Amino acid sequence: MDIKEDVESDLQEGITDPLMRVEKNLADGGSSRGGNQWMVYLSTFVAVCGSYEFGCCIGYSSPTQSAIREDLSLTLAEYSVFGSIVTFGAMIGAITIGPITDFLGRKGALRVSCAFCVAGWLAIYFSKGALSLDIGRLATGYGMGAFSYVVPVFIAEIAPKNLRGRLTAINQLMIISGVSISFIIGVLVSWRALALIGLVPCAVTIFGLFFIPESPRWLAKTGRQREFEMALQKLRGKDADISHEAAEIQDYILTLDRLPKAKLLDLFQRRYLRSVMIAVGLMVFQQLGGINGVCFYVSNIFEQAGFSSSVGTITYAILQVVVTAVAASVMDKAGRKPLILVSASGLVLGSLLTAISFFLKVHELALTATPILAVTGILIYIGSFSIGMGAVPWIVMSEIFPINIKGQAGSFATLVNWLGAWLCSYTFNFLMSWSSYGTFILYAAINALAILFVILTVPETKGKTLEQIQGDINK
Repeated sequence: MDIKEDVESDLQEGITDPLMRVEKNLADGGSSRGGNQWMVYLSTFVAVCGSYEFGCCIGYSSPTQSAIREDLSLTLAEYSVFGSIVTFGAMIGAITIGPITDFLGRKGALRVSCAFCVAGWLAIYFSKGALSLDIGRLATGYGMGAFSYVVPVFIAEIAPKNLRGRLTAINQLMIISGVSISFIIGVLVSWRALALIGLVPCAVTIFGLFFIPESPRWLAKTGRQREFEMALQKLRGKDADISHEAAEIQDYILTLDRLPKAKLLDLFQRRYLRSVMIAVGLMVFQQLGGINGVCFYVSNIFEQAGFSSSVGTITYAILQVVVTAVAASVMDKAGRKPLILVSASGLVLGSLLTAISFFLKVHELALTATPILAVTGILIYIGSFSIGMGAVPWIVMSEIFPINIKGQAGSFATLVNWLGAWLCSYTFNFLMSWSSYGTFILYAAINALAILFVILTVPETKGKTLEQIQGDINK
């Protein structure tokens, strides 16, 4: 046992050695000087069309409820199954997409995700009853779960370190845009037409994948040296000097190849435990802080507080998109940790203001102030979530895992996220029945714990290469 620990320690020390050799070369902003970034931006656009598709899947069920129930004669229970089964599909996608991403590559995983979404939308479009509707919804859910992992990983692996946070944050912006636009379009077109519109982002992604390179880090991991160099050169520009960045990636991959192939239980070994704890902790706090309960039932929250649900929901959607866009633009300047701390602090404040509004309403105190407090609290809540807690956990997850465990670890963290999403959305109505203000006090307490967790455990990853980040965390 002691010999094994010594060997593991030596190997882990070896991971950081290549970083020390190239750190001087990377200190001035990266090794790929002299190039342009147009291929990075194009590749990011193609990938985040998957994120937009994710948002379309989430946003589909809300504007189509009455029309689908009327056309297909569904009971409320049958439609509730249709609305919620997407989460179970996403869990299956989260479990399986990591190994698929490692085997087929990042582009291959994006194609698999698109294929499930296309099949799901077509099943919904041609549905004549509840069964085919549910099968289609389950398939689109699988695509959602797969996209939620592979998109941030792909972007993190192709982006230079000075753009990585900003580009990865576009993932969250596109998800929110997909939700909001689906809600608006769903009011204007039939539910079958909305299903066909859901095919468009998949078509763009599938077509765009023919013109962008594979992740250089995945190519290096699979031993495709020539393809690795070509992909990295294409991403950094034909005139860029990629020698230092290529050397760093290759040295890191060679060191990781000396470690045994990772299995799920290996994630809990000492050398990986900190990475897993950080990623899982962020995913737990992201979901259990109440976001899905607020998101799914925001109209009902405004109604219970005595505020116009239509005005509140439209304001909510616009604010979410705007704040997420602002957060994406400052991600690489402000840093991950400051943004998530500001975000969690705002979530505490928003939850407390909403709790106060419900407390006043229940006890019939200051009734004229309760709607204003409610809408202020919810808007502060969603604005705060959008500026950090929405995007940063996915960015950090895509950065902190060594590539030899990224598939297993990423799938596990994504599964935890979807389990948290289901738990939050499932319990929200029960909690509101128990105590409306007590529910938001609970969310405030969870978000306060998130602040403590981030301060104590989450490192700042701004301005570092993936290899530097992973070497520091997994010492």
